[in-house]
Amino acid sequence: MFKHNLILTFRNFKRFKSSFFINLIGLSTGLACTMFIYLWVTDEMNTDKHYAKDDQLFQVMEHQQYADHIMTTWSTPGLLARSLKEEFPEIEYAATTTWVNNMTLSFEDKNIKSEGWYVGPDFFNIFSHELIEGNADHVMKDLSSIVISDDLALRIFGTTSDLIGKPLKLDHDQTFLISGIFKKISAQSSITFDFALPFDNFMEHNPWVKNWGSNGPRTYVMLRSGAQASEVSDKIAEFVKTKNENTNVTLFLKKYSENYLYGRYEHGHLVGGRIEYVRLFSIIAIFILLIACINFMNLATARASRRAKEVGIKKAVGAPKSTIVTQYMTESLLMSLISFAVSVLVVFFLLPQFNEITGKQISNSFDLNVIFAFFGITLFTGIISGSYPAIYLSSFTIVKVLKGEMKGSLAELWARKGLVIFQFTLSIILIVSVMVIYKQIDYVQSKSLGYDKDNMIYFDQEGKVESNVESFLTGLKAIPGIVSATSTGHTLLYRNNNTSGLEWEGKDPEANILFENVRTNYGIFETLGIEFKEGRAFSKEFSTDTTKIIFNEAGIKAMGMEDPIGKTITLWGDNKLEIIGVVKDFHFQSLHNEVKPLFFILSPENTWHIMARIQAGTEKQTLADLKTFYEEFNSGFAFEYNFMDETYRTHYEAEQRVSTLSRFFAGMAIVISCLGLFGLASFTAERRQKEIGIRKVLGSSVLNIVYLLSSDFTKLVGLSILLALPISYYLISEWLDQFAFRISLEVWFFIGAGLLSLIIAWLTVGSQALRAAHVNPAECLRDE
Repeated sequence: MFKHNLILTFRNFKRFKSSFFINLIGLSTGLACTMFIYLWVTDEMNTDKHYAKDDQLFQVMEHQQYADHIMTTWSTPGLLARSLKEEFPEIEYAATTTWVNNMTLSFEDKNIKSEGWYVGPDFFNIFSHELIEGNADHVMKDLSSIVISDDLALRIFGTTSDLIGKPLKLDHDQTFLISGIFKKISAQSSITFDFALPFDNFMEHNPWVKNWGSNGPRTYVMLRSGAQASEVSDKIAEFVKTKNENTNVTLFLKKYSENYLYGRYEHGHLVGGRIEYVRLFSIIAIFILLIACINFMNLATARASRRAKEVGIKKAVGAPKSTIVTQYMTESLLMSLISFAVSVLVVFFLLPQFNEITGKQISNSFDLNVIFAFFGITLFTGIISGSYPAIYLSSFTIVKVLKGEMKGSLAELWARKGLVIFQFTLSIILIVSVMVIYKQIDYVQSKSLGYDKDNMIYFDQEGKVESNVESFLTGLKAIPGIVSATSTGHTLLYRNNNTSGLEWEGKDPEANILFENVRTNYGIFETLGIEFKEGRAFSKEFSTDTTKIIFNEAGIKAMGMEDPIGKTITLWGDNKLEIIGVVKDFHFQSLHNEVKPLFFILSPENTWHIMARIQAGTEKQTLADLKTFYEEFNSGFAFEYNFMDETYRTHYEAEQRVSTLSRFFAGMAIVISCLGLFGLASFTAERRQKEIGIRKVLGSSVLNIVYLLSSDFTKLVGLSILLALPISYYLISEWLDQFAFRISLEVWFFIGAGLLSLIIAWLTVGSQALRAAHVNPAECLRDE
C-alpha cells in the first residue's frame, strides 16, 4: 500500500507541475528560514553553558543605590573574591578578574599583540578551560606566571609542547614564565582571551584595587555541591557594607550562564536582554513555517475540484476514509522531505554568509542533535501541511462528487480567508517593524552626539608613548594631516569610570549622585569639538588648571547649581576644585541612555588613550605616516587604532543584526504569503470558471473580470491592515522604549506598510485574475 501511495504521489507531482513547484518553493523557503533561526537560537541559548559545573558557577553582581536610580553592575571590589571564600564555607572557589588591554607579548624577535585577563588563583578551577599543560590548582600561584592559549603558543613558538618555564615579556617590560597552556576558548563563550596573568600582579601595581570603596574587577564563585544559591545570595547581600560602612552596595549572585541572555536591568530589576531577540526570532520561525504550511493547504484545496472524482471513485469501490487520508498525508510528507533536502542544501551553502551577518561561528558540520531537530521540524511541517487537505478531501460525498455537485461550505470559505488574513497580518507587522528599526538605527548613527566623532582615531598608550606622552603628542601634531591631538583617560564611548565622591555647598546629605569621571590632557575640547555653554576650557596659559573642574549640563543640574562658574566642589574628601566651565550635554553612551552627570579634570599623567583628528581626504597617507612615526618612536610595538565612529556603531550591533535579519525574514514571509494568496486566487478562479464564462458571453470586459476576482482579496488584505497596524504599533513602541532618544512613530510608516502589502497582493492576484479573464468562454462552459 505504501508503494502504491508513493506511485500515486509522484504521478500527481508530475500531473500538477505548477502546484508542485509552488509548494516546493514555499516549503523549502519556510524550512530554510526556520533552520537558520533554529541554529541561531540554539547557539544563543548554549552560550556560556559549556562549563563542566554550570549549575554551581555564579557571578557576584551589585545593586548600587543612587539618588535617582539603582544601577546594577558586575563591577566589584578587588578584594571581594578572596574575602568571600574565606568567610562563607558554601563558596568552594572564588576568583577576581579584570580585562587587560591589547598588550604586546614578546619572545626573542617576535612581538604579538593579544587580549588577556588578570585572573585569581581559582580561575581555572571555576571555568573548565581545558589545560593542555599545567595544573589548574597551581598555574596562577606565582606572580610571574602566565597561561597562554594553544593558538597563541603556535603563533609565538610554532608548537604547544615543552613550553612550561619559557619566558614571555609583556610590553617589553615585565617578564612572565609560562605555567600552563589552555585550549582555545570555545566560540560559545561570551568572554575570550589569549592569555591570563595573576590578578595579584595587577593588584600590586594598582593600589586602588585594595580599597573596598573602589569597584572595577569582576568576581566569580563556584558554590559547593548542595549549596543553595538563593540562600548564599541573601547571606552575602550586605557583605561589602561590613567592610565599608559608607557604601551604597548590595550584592547578589547571578548564574553565570544566564548573564548573556538576561543582562538588562532597570532600577534594580531584571527586565530582559538578548533573550528578547531569541523569543522574537523563535516566534518569527514558527510564523514563517505556519505560513508555508498554509500555502500547501491552500494549493491542495484549490486543486481539490480536479481530484474530486478520483476520491469519489475510490470511495465507490470501497476505499475507507483512512486510506484516502493516508494517501494525502503520504503526499504531504513526501513533499516535506523533498523540501527538507532542498532547504538543507540552502542552509549548508549560505551558512557562511549567515555567520557573517550574525557574527556567529556556527559550523556546517551538523551533529546528530541538529539533524534530528531539522528532521523533527520537517515531520511537523508535513503533518500540519497535509492534515487539513487530507481531512477535507477524504470527506467528499460520493454521490455529490460523481454528479459534479461539490460545493464549498461557509466554514471552509472563511477558513481559507482567515488563513490569508493571518498571513498578511504577520507580513504587515514585519514590514512596519523593518521600516521602524531601519529608521531608528539610522537615527542613532546619524544623530549629533554633541561632539564630532568623524575622522577621529584613538589608540592605547603603551611603552615609550605611556612614559613620554607630551613628547609623543608634539611629534604626532607635526605629522601632515593631523588636525589636532590629545590624551585622555576616557574614550567617551562607554561609561567606564565613575564616582559619587563629590561634595558641594547645599548638597543634600542623603543624595548619592554618580558622576562620570574623565581625566584628560589639554586640548580635549578642541580636538573633539565639544561646545561650551559657559566658562572656558583647560589652558596652558593658566598654571593652576590642575585645581579646576569642568562639568556637563547634566552634572550642574544634578547638583542643583545656579551660576556655577567660580564655585568650589570637593572631590574624594580633600581635593578642592574650582568650576571653570560647563559644556553642553553630549552623548558618551549609546542613545539607549539619558545623558548622565559628568566632569573633566586635568590630569595628563593619568591618561591611557591618544586621540587624534585627521583631515578629511588625507586618511590613507596620514595613517601611513602616523604608523611610521609610531613604530620609530615606540620600537617593538605594533600600531593599532580604532575610528571613533566605527566603535560607536558597535553600541547598536545587536540592533543592526536584528534589522538585517528582520529585513530578510520579512521578505521571505511576504514571498511565502504571496504564494498562499496565489493559491487562493487559483482556487477562486477555478471555482468561478463557469461564472466567468457566462459573464464574458454577456459582455463583461477583461477589466471587469479582473476587478471581480480581485475585490474579495482586496477586502481580505484591507482587513489584515486593520488588524496589523494596532498590533505593530504596540510591538514597535515596546521596542523603541529601550532607547532614551528615539524617532517618533509617524503615520506614514503604517500607511506605507499597508499600501506596500496591498500592491503586492494586487500584483499576485492580478496575474491569476488576468489569466482567468482571458480564458475562452467555450472552454469554461463546455460540459454544459
